[in-house]
Amino acid sequence: MVYDLIVIGGGPAGYLGAIRASSEGLKTLLIESKSLGGVCLNEGCIPTKTLLNSAKIYDKARYGKRYGVIADDIILDHKAVLKRKDKAVRLLVSGVKSQLKNSNVDIAEGFGKILGKKDEGYVVKTDEDTFIGKMVLIATGSNPIVPSIPGIDEAIKQNIVLTNREILALSQIPETLVIVGGGIIGLEMASYFNSAGSKVMVIEMLDHVGGNIDREISKILMKNYEQKGIDFKLNSKVVAIDGNKVFYESDGKRFSTDAEKILISVGRKPNISELSLENIGVEVINGAAKTDETGKTNVPGVYAAGDVNGYSMLAHTAYREAEVCVNNMLGKKDVMRYHAVPSVIYTDPEVASVGETEESARSKGIEYGATSVSMRYSGRYVAENDGGDGICKVLIDKRHGKIIGVHMIGNSSSEIIYGAALMIEAEMRVRDIKELIFPHPTVSEILREAMFTL
Repeated sequence: MVYDLIVIGGGPAGYLGAIRASSEGLKTLLIESKSLGGVCLNEGCIPTKTLLNSAKIYDKARYGKRYGVIADDIILDHKAVLKRKDKAVRLLVSGVKSQLKNSNVDIAEGFGKILGKKDEGYVVKTDEDTFIGKMVLIATGSNPIVPSIPGIDEAIKQNIVLTNREILALSQIPETLVIVGGGIIGLEMASYFNSAGSKVMVIEMLDHVGGNIDREISKILMKNYEQKGIDFKLNSKVVAIDGNKVFYESDGKRFSTDAEKILISVGRKPNISELSLENIGVEVINGAAKTDETGKTNVPGVYAAGDVNGYSMLAHTAYREAEVCVNNMLGKKDVMRYHAVPSVIYTDPEVASVGETEESARSKGIEYGATSVSMRYSGRYVAENDGGDGICKVLIDKRHGKIIGVHMIGNSSSEIIYGAALMIEAEMRVRDIKELIFPHPTVSEILREAMFTL
């Protein structure tokens, strides 16, 4: 059968792209090899957020005395948490399936492999069927990177070394957990398993945690984690794994620690190895499908969106990339912009950021100004976060007075950051934001407060 569009991959970029395309009249086929929703819905964003929400509720109950709430015998039932996680995933997967059906998208199970091109279009084969698409959207996502560490393969076979996929299915809380990598996924898992009772150690090669987040916020976040009992080893590299023992080096010295489980969380890589992109000549750079600002590859009619293009491995970026691809397929000029993509670490406290950091602004030669205000300027924050040490940092372009970056640590940050992204996208100036009326009392008022310190 010939389709106007074949979408390979049913994650955020794939299923939303298929829905948008079919709703605009393109006869669309979606091919997915595992579960609709992709990693985000089944093994990433949604499962981790259900776990983290349970941990936050548990911690609030445990430390409720400071809020005037006293309770005894508080426990976190990990198996019950997993049941709720699975329920949430099933509900949302079912919702995605219904959306696709209501949008008249055909669905084929299996891994789509591109065989080549005929006059009618591109030939895509699954295990059981062969289809032809006039256009193709590659949206196969990414896989966790498993570094070449001596002993790691054997430890994986022994179910000692885990990735994000396996750790979300653990039926028992490990007594000790070593996390290799202090990025977003590593920190979120450290947060949950620490609350759930594990003794957690995070080993990170860099001199800070949180990847590209603002350094001041990184320090505050790590201090909060350390107060909860999480042990950090910065400037450290894992050099070997022998069963339950992890060997790492720091400052030229070799150390070891024991762990019931080891989580590998050092990043992700585009999932393109089995697509056979070479059959149609799609250009691949650093393991990712190369695309331009419209989502097009170098091959006419072939687009790529989501983690597979390697730009920004976030589900919300994938949604927008898919829309840009479909709009251009339909002849509607649209381009992808990455300067205002928000990022969130959903721990307790939350971290949210968008735009330039001081480090990135300096590297680009931007003449910037920065202000950092305590979240305690917000009455709502004080009311709900006893002893909280959150901050809001704002960066401006000194030449034009425009907002170019916002970085926050403190609960509610994840729900506020979209407003900061809108300010950057709209090129709003400090004086513009001073004129906005924010609801009171809300934590979002901290953005307005920051403007009056610039």
